[in-house]
Amino acid sequence: MHRFLRALPLGILAFSVVSSVGAETSQNKPKAADTRYQVLNPWAEVDPVPARPISPRIQTPAGKKIGLFANFKRAAHPIAVSMEKRLKAMYPDIQTSIFDSRLPNVNEAEAKDPQKFAAWAKGLDAAILVVGD
Repeated sequence: MHRFLRALPLGILAFSVVSSVGAETSQNKPKAADTRYQVLNPWAEVDPVPARPISPRIQTPAGKKIGLFANFKRAAHPIAVSMEKRLKAMYPDIQTSIFDSRLPNVNEAEAKDPQKFAAWAKGLDAAILVVGD
């Protein structure tokens, strides 16, 4: 009961402040005819690269060259190696290639020669992104 009595003045004060603010704002509202809106485009600039459809999907990986791109996460490369073993067990005639973005020589080569990744990806029939989470 004492807690309620201590909180009662605070509640009355808060109610009176909210009521007075609501009364002030209702008196200062502009008329509907005075209201103007400016419509802005949230997209900013238009992308100069035209949209294109996604690449066609392969029906089966048998006899194809599959690239495994291991991202920068710690477990990505071991997962890619495991996937490579499993894919070769399931499809003996498959060719695989791992591109590990964590290796220092790969990152240095990327900085010096950006075409290295493009050349790796160009020779593939499909690619799998390996995220090491």
